[in-house]
Amino acid sequence: MRTLYSGGTIVTNIAALPITDAIAVANGRIVALGHEARAWSASWDDVVDLSGRCLLPGFRDGHAHPLSAGIEQISLNLVTTRSIDEVLDAVQQCAAEHPDESWIRGAGYQLSLLPDGVGDAELLDRVCPDRPVALTSNDHHCMWVNTRALELAGIDRLTPDPPGGTIVRRGDGTPIGTLREFGAIELIELVLPEPDPQHVARGLHAALGELARHGIVWAQDALVTPDSLEVYAEAARNQELSCRFNGAFRAEPTRWVRQRDDFLAARHALHADGHASRSLTAFTVKFFADGVIESGTGFLLEPYEDAPHSCGLPNWTTAELSEAVRRFDADGFQTHIHAIGDAGVRMALDAIEHASRHNGPRDRRPVIAHTELVHPDDRGRFSSLGVIANFEPLWACLDQLNIELIAPRLGPRRTAMQYPIASLAKAGATISFGSDWPVSSLDPLAGLAVAVSRQNGRGEPINGWIPEEKLPILASIAAYTSGTAYQAFSENDSGSLAVRMTMACDRSRSVSSWMRSAS
Repeated sequence: MRTLYSGGTIVTNIAALPITDAIAVANGRIVALGHEARAWSASWDDVVDLSGRCLLPGFRDGHAHPLSAGIEQISLNLVTTRSIDEVLDAVQQCAAEHPDESWIRGAGYQLSLLPDGVGDAELLDRVCPDRPVALTSNDHHCMWVNTRALELAGIDRLTPDPPGGTIVRRGDGTPIGTLREFGAIELIELVLPEPDPQHVARGLHAALGELARHGIVWAQDALVTPDSLEVYAEAARNQELSCRFNGAFRAEPTRWVRQRDDFLAARHALHADGHASRSLTAFTVKFFADGVIESGTGFLLEPYEDAPHSCGLPNWTTAELSEAVRRFDADGFQTHIHAIGDAGVRMALDAIEHASRHNGPRDRRPVIAHTELVHPDDRGRFSSLGVIANFEPLWACLDQLNIELIAPRLGPRRTAMQYPIASLAKAGATISFGSDWPVSSLDPLAGLAVAVSRQNGRGEPINGWIPEEKLPILASIAAYTSGTAYQAFSENDSGSLAVRMTMACDRSRSVSSWMRSAS
């Protein structure tokens, strides 16, 4: 089968020929570019006229949570709520429509809707007093619950803050109804009913539809368990996956030593499964260095502007994280570290350096995800240590979360240092882009728009927010394609439109490439 694509702008991600106007494909592989492509064959089985559209390598999401996103999409989804009243109305309606549900669960409310990001249990009690309610915030680092949920979890005035979490309290010590970070959220999760397997399967199906709609051909699920990995594996065996996935097991500070055997066994079983492993891998371990700045749990080198007694909430000590990363690195896993604050990023870099020094050289490709604040002294370390800087570009703008919660906590100097995408690129770091979906939109085109403009949805500010950190369009496309292919260890057969690369693309929808109107 010989196919010629021409008549539009083709982004190749090749340094010598970043843009061309024609590609020749034979038997699923690119055989020629530009004028050589048009001359490659005297006749074609198919000629695809791009009609002025842009042909790109397939988008790849370097940090997302597809299974969770799909489940949230078919559950009580609060993403579109724009006020506290809308959240409460949605909860009340869900409770009325599902009288047999023992818990009312929802996700996606915006922290910026609540004073200081804190939800009061009494508000939820007004609309659902008789059953427990648990709502996960849009950043997934907070949970807002009602009084009944607190009672079932045994959380009261005498309950101490657990390691890696905070119970937000009133002046007398009683819990308000907001739990920050996983250590506290876990107190509720321990009493939540097990998810319905059929509901989980429907959630994956919903996620696959969204991934296909946005042209995503590979995604890093940045938090899987052996059980959720099996959900993907079963879909892979049934040939239901519309894109490829890599799963990252979450290493927990108090359990990681016991988790090692489970992660190794799950990776081995998947690798031995010839059907599932064609579209699914699990070669990564995820660590949370810290929390998020909007909740005051991101780990900072200097105290918070609005809380001079606090530098945040690290989930590990540097020594503990370094040893855990070293051990999983010795097991052959790729390291993927959530690090938001500048101290969190430094701790992550120190841990990766420790593993490299003790375990010796190998092709590691460690990832630090989000990288919201990076101290200037640490920017060169990404390149020297071979660390991939993964950004969620949609966050690199002056949105309501930044205006109302993040900027007041950081103060003007550090606010102006957020998301140093261009600076890290100039320092030689490999950049990959992701969405953290469902935390933010999956749409890579929306992410590209922010990466190149640093503007919010209203087009503000006119010259961009921290304009020196804008990333040119071709570099931004590369971060969503070749950068993420490099993160996935698959740059030799994907991520660019080069000769000998595989390419599967039909007229109706893309499999490994994406066509979009130039307008």
